Amino acid sequence: MNWRTIIYVILLVSLTVVKALPRSYRDIEEKNSIGQRFSQLQEKNFKAIAMIMFAQYVQGGTFGKAVKMAEDVTDLAKRCAAAARDSPDCLKPLDRIFLDTICQEENLPRFTHCCAKKDPERNDCFLSLKNSSRGFISPFEKPNAEAACKNNSQRQHSLTGYFIYEVSRRHPFLYAPTILSVAIRYDEMMKNCCGSAEDPTRNLEECFRRQAAKVVKPVKEDGLRQEHTCGILKKFGERTLKALKLAQISQKFPKADFVTVNKLVKDIADMHKDCCRGDMLDCMHDREEILHYVCANQDILSSKIKKCCEKPLLQRSECIVNAENDDKPADLSPHVREFIEDKGVCERFAREKDTHLARFLYEYSRRHPEFSAQMLLRIVKEYEDLLKECCKTGAPDDCCSRGEKELRKHIYETESVMKTSCDIYKEKGDYYFQNELLMSFTKKMPQLTSAELIKFTKQMTTIGSKCCQLSQNKLLPCAEENLDLVLGEICRRHLTNPINPGVCHCCSSSYALRRPCLGKLDIDENYVPLSLTPGLFTFHEDLCTTEEEKLQHKKQEMLVNLIKYKPQITQEQLTSVTVAFTAMREQCCKEENREACFAREGPELIKRSEKLLSA
Repeated sequence: MNWRTIIYVILLVSLTVVKALPRSYRDIEEKNSIGQRFSQLQEKNFKAIAMIMFAQYVQGGTFGKAVKMAEDVTDLAKRCAAAARDSPDCLKPLDRIFLDTICQEENLPRFTHCCAKKDPERNDCFLSLKNSSRGFISPFEKPNAEAACKNNSQRQHSLTGYFIYEVSRRHPFLYAPTILSVAIRYDEMMKNCCGSAEDPTRNLEECFRRQAAKVVKPVKEDGLRQEHTCGILKKFGERTLKALKLAQISQKFPKADFVTVNKLVKDIADMHKDCCRGDMLDCMHDREEILHYVCANQDILSSKIKKCCEKPLLQRSECIVNAENDDKPADLSPHVREFIEDKGVCERFAREKDTHLARFLYEYSRRHPEFSAQMLLRIVKEYEDLLKECCKTGAPDDCCSRGEKELRKHIYETESVMKTSCDIYKEKGDYYFQNELLMSFTKKMPQLTSAELIKFTKQMTTIGSKCCQLSQNKLLPCAEENLDLVLGEICRRHLTNPINPGVCHCCSSSYALRRPCLGKLDIDENYVPLSLTPGLFTFHEDLCTTEEEKLQHKKQEMLVNLIKYKPQITQEQLTSVTVAFTAMREQCCKEENREACFAREGPELIKRSEKLLSA
């Protein structure tokens, strides 16, 4: 099986081919049979998609079993394409053929109860068993570099196929073309690193370490975005997801009319519902249909996506998402006065509430590309509350104009928060800015582990380095939309292992208000501080490392433990403890027997610090 050829060909497959993919049980009457689809996709492409599908459905199955099932389905498709077009097996929808193939396999007891169901319940049962949680399948074992190159030279094609299988079963909700693009990068890494294996100056381990990050980058980034979107859909529902997409699409395509934008919003929300259920065939089909519509209607959507639509299909989606917002129409008025001053506003709000609010969000968003989508959702929520109040019988005449001032106040407050954060970042730099975040979030969420707190605040610091250098009109979308991804990860962590009631409230009550809600959280008053046990603070000669990154990490772990021990610590107390620690470290790192010095001075530092903190 020539996997490299499979991957490259499928990445270049035309839109006509992708449109041949089935629409699941919704399209049982669709005329395209498995044989026709096989003819359109060709054998190698068909087999690659089948491989990913089986690995994602049967995550615990062996590589050999996944290959066998992919080959069985491909053989059936080949027969149907050749002659047996009217055979009952050839007329089944492709989803059903996939599931029949799994249910006919022996030694798959996990799926017995699903196989006993009828379609479409059988498909729903299989989808419910998909598990993307970390640890469900053991992590990749880091291979020996030389052994990996030897295996690659002997069986390159099966090795790439095995990589596809391993990625697919660990990421059962990941879009298939993303997996195929990762496989291309993997193949290139093997070629680059192993191609010069005979060079005595070449460090194979270093080559793999350096390039591996590039290989897994699409998995991490696409996987995180997909998890984030699915988390919003699951927790806050379709209405919230549609509002978010309406704001984003209105900003990107400000020249498009409301009906066109609304159509895209509905199609994208439907796509995410399929993708989040794990229905990969429908997910792929939906995505390509949307890309086709967008590229076929560039003239009414955007002048900024022409180059994107000329790219290969796989690269098109990412390119459009990252494309600049189109220029606003020249005749677009700067304000939306009609939504405040028009005498028929209350009547329209009462008659068609959701449509009226959607039109307001569309009009406001297309005028304000400098706002984040989350901020726009907060604005429309305040507008909704304003109308509820001002459309009551007996409301004062100036009610709406007073409410409009509150809207402007909220905008100013949000911009001020982001500006202040960037000022602190620019003043302190990465390490000390992260320490500020660590102190804040450890007080808010002391139940998180040191590793989790350091990871989340590191991600937030990276956002600072990325966004604070941008111009004012790009700062807010960059900062808040990236921060939203991190906060979404914290909230998903809360769902699997509850943190505290404050976090629960912020993660559950409102998507639009999640960031300001978490920002306003203070010390968790119900948290029981850590006891000062002998193992809470330990000092060893590894504190004398010259590797700054390792030293900073150790100091941050101590900082987290210090705050968990004394949540009410003042800045003055923290400064005193830090000075004392620095003096001890400098003293011991100069001594010949460093370990003995830390063993002697460490307990003394703890005693002095305890006395200082109890003052």
